[in-house]
Order: sequence, then structure tokens, then C-alpha cells
Amino acid sequence: MTAALHPALDRANSDVVLVVDDVPDNLAVLHDALDESGYTVLVATSGAAAIARAEQALPDIVLLDAMMPGMDGFEVARRLKAAPRTAHIPIIFMTGLTETEHLVAALDAGGVDYVTKPIKPKEVLARMNVHMQGARQARQTRNALDAFGYASIAVRVGDGRLLWQTPLARELLAAYYGTVGSMAPASIVEWLRRHQADAMQRVEPPRLTAELGARRLSFRLHQQIGQDEEGGDWLIVMREVSDAAVIESMSLAFKLTAREAEVLYWVVKGKINRDIADILGASPATVKKHLERILAKLGVETRTAAAGMAMNRIRQLHPSFGE
Repeated sequence: MTAALHPALDRANSDVVLVVDDVPDNLAVLHDALDESGYTVLVATSGAAAIARAEQALPDIVLLDAMMPGMDGFEVARRLKAAPRTAHIPIIFMTGLTETEHLVAALDAGGVDYVTKPIKPKEVLARMNVHMQGARQARQTRNALDAFGYASIAVRVGDGRLLWQTPLARELLAAYYGTVGSMAPASIVEWLRRHQADAMQRVEPPRLTAELGARRLSFRLHQQIGQDEEGGDWLIVMREVSDAAVIESMSLAFKLTAREAEVLYWVVKGKINRDIADILGASPATVKKHLERILAKLGVETRTAAAGMAMNRIRQLHPSFGE
């Protein structure tokens, strides 16, 4: 009855639903109805299994039983919403508890909707369809951004929580900031809080930039996607630019070695010999020798003149350099 679990479940032909319930009869009824409607169905009979399956398969929506032995549905929802990898997944609670406080608890735990037991498959499908439309659109947008090299993340202003991140964003954040957990890097949160007021007035704030050698990662505040008293949730789009082509162009244009071209690149960037040595993992004395050979090959006497000559050539070959 359970579809094979795989991190890269094919979304081209069907949406993936995770059904969580400790009662086999409930699972059977929902599985048959969902399967007939064209969904790929995953099941879990406990809270721990639900979290593991959600983290592995990243379903498009979760149907979650509120009352289960051990870890109940409320705790499952809180954990899924606290994890960046699963925070974006819509959760519909299935509950036999109709008292207001239980329904409020379901929504507070992160649910977007609820259906009451005994389960009526047609009602479940109707509720799912409402929330799946938004989930499909959001997923398609995120996938399209990644495909064109624009990674994206969603960050909550109030507590700095990283609500979700695309696969490309996860790779870039790990490269530039190390392993990132459930919280966005402090510099990103600080930048977001400083400029969100301007963004809400449709004034585009300055972009945040992080550097990693000749690679740069820029962050653009795209739009607000959720509101609360503390500033809401924001979609941030990231784009990486590498100046490796610039360095190679300088090597060819001035007949420099690869390392000499790297040194000249950082001279253009305004770095002193000690900084360049740290960046390249060399000694200041070695950088000085490289610079002496660069000056000789360019026929100039000062690093300022070398930087000016290099910048003129770079602008001819790479007009967007430095933007």
C-alpha cells in the first residue's frame, strides 16, 4: 500500500500525500480515495515515522491524525514546522475532537485546515485541493528559481527562523556560512530587519553580499509572504556570481600565470599583500614576489597603476564586473 520512499519522488505525474494515522482502516479508506484521484500516497502509523517520511520524501501535503499514542499530531506538526526542510508543507489535521480549544490547538501547531472524523473522502479531497493549489504554485516557483540559478529562502523576521530553503539555497548557505540549522545566518536576519520597512513601501533595499574567494553571493529581498505583529515572513532570492572568468581573462590578456592573475584580481579589489596572502593561503613574501613579476609584465611601477590597467581591460571584457 505504501509508495516507495525516495528523496526525489517524481512530481511530474502526481502530487505526493503523506497520510498519518494509527488506525489501519482509516489509512485504507484514504489511500484508496487518494490513489483513485491520482495522488502518490505515503503512509505512517506513528509520529516518529511521519517525521522521518516527511523529511525523506518531502510530500506536497500531510493529512495528520491529531490523536495518536506516543507522539500526538500536534507535536508532529510543531516539529515539521520547526525544521527548514519540511516547514513549507501544508498540514491538514484529521480529528474527532470538535471542541474549539482542540481546533485552535491544531491551527496553532501549524495546521492550515482540519477535517472531522469519521473521515469523508470527498470532503478531504476538496479541502486538500484548496491548499494544494498554493503548494503547487509555490513549489513550481521555487523549482524554476533554482533551475535558473536563483536560489530562494523564506525567513521569519521575528525570530530569524529559516522557514524553508530550496536545494540550491541549502548548498549555497552551507558553502558560505557552514551548516545552517533552523535559524537563518545572523547577518541575513540583521539585514532583513534593517530593510523590511523600506521593502514594505516598495522601496528596493540595498542587496546583501557575502564573499567566498572569487565567488560572491548576493541576497535580494523579494516579497513578503506572510504577516504578523513582528514583521512576518519574507522571501529572499539569492544569486551566486563567480569571477573565475575575470581571473582567466587577466591571465590571458597580460600573459600572467594563474596565481599571478589571482594576485592581480585581489589588487584590483583593493586588498593589501597580507590580506591576499590570507585569501590565497600563501605568505606575504610570496605575494610580494608575484606582484613584482606582475608589475614587470604590465610595464608599470606601482600596484595602483597595475590595478588601473587591469580594471580597464576587465571592463572591456566583462562590462558587468563589480555590479
